[in-house]
Amino acid sequence: MLKRILCPILVLVGLLSSLPARAQFNVEHMMLMGRSALFYEDYVLSIQRFNTVINAKPHLPEAYFYRGLAKFYLEDYTGAEVDGSSAIYRNPYVENYYVLRGLCRIHLNRFDEAEADYLKAIEMNETDANYWHNLVLCQFEQKAYHRADSCLDIMIRKWPKTAENYTLRAQLKMAETDTLMAEHWLDQALEVDSFDASALCMKAMLLLNRKAFVEGEKMLDRAIIQRPRQFDLYLNRALLRYNRNDLRGAMNDYDAAIDLNNNSFVGHFNRGLLRAQVGDDNRAIEDFNFVIEREPDNYIAIYNRAILLNNVGDYRGALRDLSTILKEYPQFYDGYLLRAQIRRKLGDTYGAERDEFVVLKARVEGVPRPKKTKKTRKAQDHDLEDYNMLVEEEPQMTQTEYASELRGRVQDKQTALQPMPIFLFSFFERDASINRYVPYIQLVEELNKRNTFMAKLRFTNTETAMPEASLPKVFDDINDLSVKIEANKGGAMAYLRRAVDYYHVRDFESAMTDVDKFLETEPRNIVGLMLRGQLRYSLMVANHSALSDGLDHARTLEMDEVIGLRKVLDDYHAVLAVDAESPYAYYNIGNTHMLMRDFDLAIEAYSKALTLDPAMPDAYFNRGLAYLLIGQAEKGLVDLSQAGEFGLYSAYSLIKKYTAKK
Repeated sequence: MLKRILCPILVLVGLLSSLPARAQFNVEHMMLMGRSALFYEDYVLSIQRFNTVINAKPHLPEAYFYRGLAKFYLEDYTGAEVDGSSAIYRNPYVENYYVLRGLCRIHLNRFDEAEADYLKAIEMNETDANYWHNLVLCQFEQKAYHRADSCLDIMIRKWPKTAENYTLRAQLKMAETDTLMAEHWLDQALEVDSFDASALCMKAMLLLNRKAFVEGEKMLDRAIIQRPRQFDLYLNRALLRYNRNDLRGAMNDYDAAIDLNNNSFVGHFNRGLLRAQVGDDNRAIEDFNFVIEREPDNYIAIYNRAILLNNVGDYRGALRDLSTILKEYPQFYDGYLLRAQIRRKLGDTYGAERDEFVVLKARVEGVPRPKKTKKTRKAQDHDLEDYNMLVEEEPQMTQTEYASELRGRVQDKQTALQPMPIFLFSFFERDASINRYVPYIQLVEELNKRNTFMAKLRFTNTETAMPEASLPKVFDDINDLSVKIEANKGGAMAYLRRAVDYYHVRDFESAMTDVDKFLETEPRNIVGLMLRGQLRYSLMVANHSALSDGLDHARTLEMDEVIGLRKVLDDYHAVLAVDAESPYAYYNIGNTHMLMRDFDLAIEAYSKALTLDPAMPDAYFNRGLAYLLIGQAEKGLVDLSQAGEFGLYSAYSLIKKYTAKK
């Protein structure tokens, strides 16, 4: 269970929303910058900020907590646990401190201590379902099924409409080998939510064991709609298809599983067997080469490769593999027969007769041959007589993850509806060489040609975190520009350059001060106006983390949120006053309206963006989301389909989900 992806469940809404009206460059300002860097996943930078705070005021528990959270995301669980304990020592009455330490202890396989931390968090807030959920999973790991069962009683009573609670109970019954009750609770889960992926997976595995292959495949079809990038679902469905002789469908599933996880041993082994069955010997050899490279003592794979090498005429390679096997398994008589055939082809009649004599002697002595009664074998079974059976891994009965509501792991959420990000200026872009869509602003290109900034400035909505090696360079550039500005050198452009640098170290307020200075001199500069909108948008999302919750979460905005987002809109409308044909300004306006939950105005803005640039996949995607959220599913699906055609492939997951719901 703990080999699954773990995500912390720290809810930072309350801690991030109460910020000073105008932070000064002091400890409080440093905390603000550290939290902003943490929110935007610049973990190394955030640790530096919190180190400064801790050195100045070592009694502040929040600084240890946030530094521990950054370490957690960098997978330094030991250091994060120490920081969590330091925060608790200084203030033992904050539940999130215990949750952070509990998650670290989970990663360190100290489940009893993690359970104690979750119990403490529940003592402070027993209404958080995530705490109970993770508590039960910790008890599972300790095989403390009685305690887990008692907690599940409480969870089902408190949250009767949460399918996952019933799925957890089914998993508990499965661990206790009570498959009848496990199926009962799975049916309960699917009655509450017929698209609960974990329940569908478990139900499919039960049907596989009962040889109800058609029904099991239907279950996995629905599960894959919810989790299209979970490779083991394809492996399980391939087994179901193979058992009902759908070899083409099984092959397609093995291809999909290997595309998602090229290191899948079972995927390569079973695909190799299927390729061998249909006569695709050379590609089957490639799969077995992969398996043997990673498991040199996998004699079943070696024997299969020997058969294939013989088929393609590589007799010496086949002979080498067979000799390796027979040295380890001297009573594997099929191996002797095959080696005898190969030796005759190579002209070694004497060697062939010796191998045939070994087999003849075994038959005279009446050595029994095992009878095969099944089509698959377990991964831990190493009987060479089963060389041509597909491998059936021990099924992962559920893919339940440790619950998370922390921004920064939005990509792991299966249910929250999130728009594509705004277009912004950054030095760092994800997968820049293979972008599906390349936005263009002429002024940015001109500035880059003049080497205006410390690095090439990109206009993108696929920003990635700044590499650690770039941090000193950015700080040095800030210092150099500050010296020039103090000496009244560099002109207005020095303020713009420093504003961009401040943005990258997540000092949004200092960046905004510099942009305002720049715009006093050049009030119609597109880059300056877009940058100010970007800064205000980023600061709003960082300071009010609830804004980035899934858009399907209905909520009423606070007055300060409304005011802040209106200022963002003012900046992007100022861009349109200079360039009325900027699709990116309209797109960013649409995103701002999405944050305000004003989906009709968002649709209007995205439509204007698409009128100006009809090849913008992100605008189709976001407009499709907005249509779905106002109940116009057909229009939404059309837009999502268009986004997929333009290369935004994540749209297809939503298309499958909402098509199934229609």
